[in-house]
Amino acid sequence: MIRITDILDKIYDYNPGGDSDIIDRAYIYSAKAHEGQMRLSGEPYLSHPLEVANILADMRLDVESIAAALLHDVIEDTAATREDIENMFGPGVAHIVSGVTKLSGLSFSTKIAYQAESLRKMILAMADDIRVVLIKLADRIHNMRTLKYHGKPEKQVAIAQETLDIYAPIAARLGIFWIKYELEEIAFYYTLREDYERIDALVNKAKDEKENHIKEVRAALHEKMEEMDLKCEIKGRYKQHYSIYQKMISQDLDFEEVYDIIAFRIILDTIPQCYAAMGAIHSHSTWKPIYYKIKDYIGNPKPNMYRSIHTTVMGPKGERVEIQIRTHDMDRIAESGIAAHWSYKEGTKTDETTGELFAWISKLVENQESYNDPDEFLENVRIDLYPDEIYVFTPQGEIKTLPKKATPVDFAYMIHTEVGAQCTGAKVNGKIVQLTHKLNTGDTVEIITTKNHTPSPDWLNFVKTVKARTKIRAWINAKERERSYSLGREMCEKTFKKKNQNFNALIKSGQIKKVAETFGFKSIGDLIAHVGFGKLTPLQVLNKALPEFEKQEAKEDSILQKVVGRRKKKESTGIIVKGLDDILVRFSKCCNPLPGERITGYITQGQGVTIHRKGCLNVMKMSKERQIEVEWSGSFSESYPASIKVETDDRFGLLADIASVISKYKSNILNAKSETRDSGLGLFYFTFLVESSDQLLKIMSDIRKVKKVIDVKRIIQIE
Repeated sequence: MIRITDILDKIYDYNPGGDSDIIDRAYIYSAKAHEGQMRLSGEPYLSHPLEVANILADMRLDVESIAAALLHDVIEDTAATREDIENMFGPGVAHIVSGVTKLSGLSFSTKIAYQAESLRKMILAMADDIRVVLIKLADRIHNMRTLKYHGKPEKQVAIAQETLDIYAPIAARLGIFWIKYELEEIAFYYTLREDYERIDALVNKAKDEKENHIKEVRAALHEKMEEMDLKCEIKGRYKQHYSIYQKMISQDLDFEEVYDIIAFRIILDTIPQCYAAMGAIHSHSTWKPIYYKIKDYIGNPKPNMYRSIHTTVMGPKGERVEIQIRTHDMDRIAESGIAAHWSYKEGTKTDETTGELFAWISKLVENQESYNDPDEFLENVRIDLYPDEIYVFTPQGEIKTLPKKATPVDFAYMIHTEVGAQCTGAKVNGKIVQLTHKLNTGDTVEIITTKNHTPSPDWLNFVKTVKARTKIRAWINAKERERSYSLGREMCEKTFKKKNQNFNALIKSGQIKKVAETFGFKSIGDLIAHVGFGKLTPLQVLNKALPEFEKQEAKEDSILQKVVGRRKKKESTGIIVKGLDDILVRFSKCCNPLPGERITGYITQGQGVTIHRKGCLNVMKMSKERQIEVEWSGSFSESYPASIKVETDDRFGLLADIASVISKYKSNILNAKSETRDSGLGLFYFTFLVESSDQLLKIMSDIRKVKKVIDVKRIIQIE
């Protein structure tokens, strides 16, 4: 465990004149406040704030930040209050600790609502003091490093997914890439274990083959730099697993087609030396530069302050080599980002340049103030966190800033909501383009509108701005609500009539209004629409309005249960649907979810709830109004089909060896087939029953260890 003396030694090295007294006092206060508390790892709770403070000391932050790190959990997890912290450590430390503290003492309808409001609170606090988010990132790093101690896999996955969605992008936006990479790697392991293990196995195999290649390239670079009298440091590094995975997915590549698994970095003293080094590399007799791959981030820095030259050359054997060239200062900033500027000398003040670069935080606050739906808020934060921007012109020459890959529809909504809704076409630089056209910096955009035209749900598949997405979704939801209200009213009237009750009369009497309030709706219309959506049943409304019917139903259920065991039907799916009883549940064939994976439900009228994996592409296109919270039943054990593809070098007895691995886990094989390519590559396809995603991962991991197996992938189903 890190000791306070280790932290003080680090601070003394970079800030010998710093006030260590505040850190001593914060350590003693935290130790007393957390006394008797333990981490899930079995360590004293104090180990966590010490680790967080140590990370900030490595980032060379000021003493106020280190003190706040030691105290960051005391308001949330102990009897201490903000007033206590302010009285003992001053308003600066109290503000940071309060900003890092998650919401407590308030009730929220869902975990997503709680997560959204905690994030909103943090964003507002970091707009005042960026150190709030630096501590939050250090806190998340240590929590991710100890995530294995969370017993429940679904909890691990949820925390890891939040990390990928929110905290890794924030670290990237702040330019703190070492945090971004570490968060992504750990989160990748927990969210997509099978993909992580597959890439890990492939990278380890590739490392053995590429060691000589790395030595050859490094030697060639050293020779060329010495020839030009350029003193430098040369590093060769393997690309992170998550970066490889993203490239494979976004560009539809096989592992062997990802050429930049290894990247080389040349670090020099001055900017002129960087350009001289690039010229030297391009003049190498056996390397040919790929000119469209040259990126000069020294002349045109990224918004997060990243500066470097990137170039890619083609080697003598047709292999591509990616090289980054930068100064020592640029290398430090590339790793530390804003933390390199937010040193112990600067306290809470940023220079003008840094303030301008991070004006996006204020914009983030402005964009999120009006969103009440937690799902929408979280989605919009994710969109806002990605920094690449383009600059386009209106026909009048006014500049508009849009995210990279934005379309004419995004531009139209930026002009005005009505222009966006009535957009039917666009001209870019005088030529008519499709609405899906990706705009580029310097384009002049003219929007063609048609009166009374309405947005298309398909636009959600390609728009990139928060405003466009929000306005389109609002229009869709309004239309969905109209239809669902009509359907819900009809369903309620029929159900009530069957029970000899008049639904409209109960509305007039005020009884249904009371029911709406009981369920937490602002109006009767919202209640009826939710019945139409399928999120409530007419019978639930009736039972709340007239409790005597609920008692009668319970009595009838008890009799039926004794006769036919009717109640057991609900449990047979292994799925719990929030707020709905005895509803038909079926599993989607597009993603084949397994216990242990994060899931969501989609309400289909007349066909119950369809269960999908979260992140399924089909779910992303569905109306949010019809999505419903579902979870696996913890007390249920059933087997579900899973399919895999195994790539191998062909050898005798291989099929039997793979089948024996599956049988070892007592999984029943439902289907198996094989084929051999002309190249000698063997392909085996299996569908078998498993009880959880964890069991599937163990089977796949063991199959990878079988001699001559090259790769194992999960697939949706065997054709």
